[in-house]
Amino acid sequence: MKQSREILLKYWNYDSFRPQQEEIVDDAINGSDVLALLPTGGGKSICFQVPGIAREGITLVISPLIALMQDQVANLQKIGIRAKALTSGLSYREIDILLDNTRFGGVDFLYTSPERIQSSLFIERFKSMKVGLIVVDEAHCISEWGHDFRPSFMKIKNLREYHPNTPILALTATATEKVRKDIIEQLALKKAIIHEASFERKNVSYEILKTENKIARMIDFCKANSATGIIYCQTRKSVKEIARILLANSISSGFYHGGLENNERQKMLQSWLKEDIKIMVATNAFGMGIDKSNVRFVLHYELPQSLEAYFQEAGRCGRDGELARAIAFVEPNDTKELMQNVAQKFPEKEVVFNTYKVLCNYLNVAFGSGKDETYPIDLKSMCETFKLDYAQTYNSLKILELNENIQFSEGFFQPTKVKFLVDHAELYNFQVKHEKYRALTTLLSRSYSGIFDIKQNIFEAEIAKRIGISEPELKNYLEALKLNEIIDVNFRSSLPTVTFIQERVNDLNFQLAATIYHDRKKNAVNRVEKVLELVESEVCRAKQIINYFGQETSNCGICDWCKKNESKVKLSEKSLQEFLREERTIGICAEYFSCSENEINTLLRPLLIKEKISFKNGKYYLR
Repeated sequence: MKQSREILLKYWNYDSFRPQQEEIVDDAINGSDVLALLPTGGGKSICFQVPGIAREGITLVISPLIALMQDQVANLQKIGIRAKALTSGLSYREIDILLDNTRFGGVDFLYTSPERIQSSLFIERFKSMKVGLIVVDEAHCISEWGHDFRPSFMKIKNLREYHPNTPILALTATATEKVRKDIIEQLALKKAIIHEASFERKNVSYEILKTENKIARMIDFCKANSATGIIYCQTRKSVKEIARILLANSISSGFYHGGLENNERQKMLQSWLKEDIKIMVATNAFGMGIDKSNVRFVLHYELPQSLEAYFQEAGRCGRDGELARAIAFVEPNDTKELMQNVAQKFPEKEVVFNTYKVLCNYLNVAFGSGKDETYPIDLKSMCETFKLDYAQTYNSLKILELNENIQFSEGFFQPTKVKFLVDHAELYNFQVKHEKYRALTTLLSRSYSGIFDIKQNIFEAEIAKRIGISEPELKNYLEALKLNEIIDVNFRSSLPTVTFIQERVNDLNFQLAATIYHDRKKNAVNRVEKVLELVESEVCRAKQIINYFGQETSNCGICDWCKKNESKVKLSEKSLQEFLREERTIGICAEYFSCSENEINTLLRPLLIKEKISFKNGKYYLR
């Protein structure tokens, strides 16, 4: 359609779409309900942003990913599109103002979470909005069979009651056949047009490398490969540890996780994008919406708990079509720990109930109150105060989120926000009496438009530098202004937040839905078993992954299983000797012959005894 291509060129400076994008865009513009399945890197955001601009009225984007919402809002604003995010960091008054601006045509794209659309304030404003398109991102979250189920997604279809003729565009990167059917049913999509891109990545080699020492093996790999890559870990603790080890071994690397302050995250990201650092060690917070085409490898230090997560993360390499490798390093105990981690995610009901009571008491939430209120929470402090096990408490909060008692947003950086509580005349009177604060209040009032109406993000380092004081002094100034009721301020934080979806219920009325335990736990175990199958089974890795998502393919020819079974170079005493004409570690030998380290060891021992090879500094070589 000419209109969609004109919008793409005008705002993004592209003269053509990627495969599948144009068909999805045009069907949405024409008012059809659409389910789009695009693997990671397929350009999902363009698929709803172009029709959002083309259709008359606002585009409501519902997403569970707060950090990604903020990134997309910033990117849209840069190209002149009026986008806003309705998040838990806003006060009731700020939400009220934002929804009114949206209702009266002051916003083109409104991003929000599925929990936020359930509030009576949102619903009342939504009824009178002119809505051109409803977008559901990460739509697999709506399915109890999906790998990241969020019960609040199931309420999205209620929006159709108020705008029955507004089309819905649902997007996801990963969904099995069962999940696809569930998405269509739960969103009440009408005559849905399904667009499904092939999940096959012919240039990506999926590899499972079993080892006795995955850190040493990973160091060998990184030293031998100077290209750009990503190492995924499951916890922030692992991220920090692996990044430290890489730097100790003089390997160019950085680290990224949701707990970093925004300027630190952006600094790390830009260094990696510019290739000032080659390897990013990260949790799954890294990669969403980040488009770098020449990533040559993705390494998994720890196994994800679903094939969906593995496929998404592995899919961030090789987007330029050139050969890339997705390698999971697996030690003997890893598979056992993976199953144990699933069991830990489902604490006993008594533990969950106690966590709910402690949480409410810790935050001073009384019975019958708290609904729609958001609180920062220091989990470590809460656990120490009430002598709780940290892991059990964290997992209990996730269960409470599934039970729709709370929304638990794990720590991501929130900048300091400031708003004036007085008008210009009152501010002037205050400045006359308090000369000390004149420079700061003048700078704030002149540099941040709208700061008298709504909280604005401020950047302390820049402000402190401009008025000639230190950042600690600036914080003291802001606290003094707050004490004098001149400003309202929320100081920057990386703490998690808890938003109460319901008012606090009394102890007798607290209930956990049966499906939260039995069905969810069973589904989680089944997904982990599929990951273990990928690790243990003697099948082409790519074929196993593609079949899991309901598509057919032949052996890829490039994964470790295919190379082992189709390679012309077979492991033998003679071929191993030949390979050791250059110094090699046991890991490099195992990788070359696509076999286990134990198989290599079996041949190395007799060669050492016969003195045909030597060993020095961790490497074997021909005598």
